[in-house]
Amino acid sequence: MKISKLHIDQFRHLENLDFDFTYPEDFHIEEKRGKPLDKICFIGQSATGKTGLLELINEQIMCALHISLLNGNTNSASVFSEYLPALNGEIELLFDDTTFNRKNEKFFYNNKAYIIERQSGYGTQLIPTKEEKIIYLKANLISDKNIDIFTKNPIDLIEIYRKGNEVNIENLLDKSFNRSNFVFNDNVDPKIWLFLLSEILEYRKNFTQRISELIHIKNGNADLSNLGSEIQKWQKENPNKVEIFAQKFNPLLEKLYLEVDIVNTEYPIPLKNKKTNEIIGLENTSTGTKGLLLSFLPIYKLEAKDSIILIDEPERSLYPDIQMDLMDQYKRLAPEAQFIVATHSPFIAASFEPDERFILYFDEDGKVAVRRGSSPIGDDPNDILKNDFGVNYYNKHGEEAYQKYIKLKQEVANETDPKRKKELLLETVKLGDTYNF
Repeated sequence: MKISKLHIDQFRHLENLDFDFTYPEDFHIEEKRGKPLDKICFIGQSATGKTGLLELINEQIMCALHISLLNGNTNSASVFSEYLPALNGEIELLFDDTTFNRKNEKFFYNNKAYIIERQSGYGTQLIPTKEEKIIYLKANLISDKNIDIFTKNPIDLIEIYRKGNEVNIENLLDKSFNRSNFVFNDNVDPKIWLFLLSEILEYRKNFTQRISELIHIKNGNADLSNLGSEIQKWQKENPNKVEIFAQKFNPLLEKLYLEVDIVNTEYPIPLKNKKTNEIIGLENTSTGTKGLLLSFLPIYKLEAKDSIILIDEPERSLYPDIQMDLMDQYKRLAPEAQFIVATHSPFIAASFEPDERFILYFDEDGKVAVRRGSSPIGDDPNDILKNDFGVNYYNKHGEEAYQKYIKLKQEVANETDPKRKKELLLETVKLGDTYNF
C-alpha cells in the first residue's frame, strides 16, 4: 500500500494543492520511474500545514481500510460514520497493482465506482488487505505515561495485568489483536505497549519458569549438576527475544554509547552504558533516547510490510549525527513500507531525494503553495537550508562578519601599499578561516 496522489481543494487553511507522490519519468533510477515514492518528506515553516497533511493522510487511509461492502451488494459500500471524514479533493492509493481513488464523496476501486451508504454493521472488506497498516508516530510521542510501562519489571507487568484481568499475555500474541491503524501519541493505551512487548515478556516468563523447574525438582531437592547445560539447551531451542531485538536496535544506540543488555531482567528492554556496563532505566535516559525506543519498537514489531508509516518531527531531541542516519535505520527496519515524515531538520531532509521532498511555503498572497526539492540527496545541510528550506543559515553576527570579509577582499585588491596590503590580507585570511568563508 502506497499513496501516489493527493489533491486538496480545501483542507483547513490549505487550498488548491497538488501532490504527485510518484518518481518522475527522468528519475535517475530507471526501475522506479512512474512508481509511488518510497519515502516522502514535508518541509515548511511553522503554520504551513505539515502536521495537518499527516493527519489528513492518516484519516483518509484509515477510511479506505475500513470500507466494507453492504450486504453483499457489489455496487454499494458502507463505512462507519467515524471512519468517513470529509474530503474536499482527491486521494489515490495503490494496493499491489490495484488503485483506490476517492474524489470528494465518490469512491473508485479496481476501476469500479461505489455508492457510499453510511450504515452501521459489518460486511466484506472492499479492499482485501493483508499486512497493510498505517502507523502514525506523532510529535508528542515522548511522555511519562508512555515511558512508565518500560520502567516496570517484566514479571510484575505480567502479574499486574493478569490480576486486573485487563490483558492476558497469551491473548496478546493472537493476531486478531492486531489492527490496520495505530496512532502513537502521548497517551497510548498500555495494552498496545504490552502487545509490542508481548514476545519479550513471554520469553522472560518462560525462561524464569524453566529455571524454576530445573532447580525445584524431586520435591525441592535440587540437583544442580546439569543445570548449566539444561539452561543452554533451553535457550538454544528458545531464542532470546531481547537479543533478536537488540540486533536491530543497537545500531541506533551506537553513537549514544548505549546498547540493549540481553542478560538483565530488571526491565522489559534493559539498556546499559557500553563503557561502564551500568544498567540504565529508560526513565533515566535522554529525551532523544526515549523517543528512539518509542518510535523504533512499533515499526519493528508491527511487521510494517506494504504499510505507510507517518512520523512527525523524527528529529525530536536528537543530535545531528543521529539525525543523519535515522531514516536509513528506519528503512532498514521496514524496507517495503512507505515513510512520510514532516520535519524542520536539514539533516533529516538530506536523507531524501529532491523528488521526495515537498516544500510548503507562503506565496505572495499569503497562501500555502508547494514545490519539490532541489538539493541532491546527501547534500551539505547548509545547502539544503538555503536551497530547499529557503533559510539564510547565517545569523546577524555571521552576516556582519561575511560583509566585513567581502569588504576586506575588495580593500586587498585595491591597496597599493605593500605593507598595508599584507596586513589586510592577513586580516582577511584570519576572518575567513574563523568562519570558513
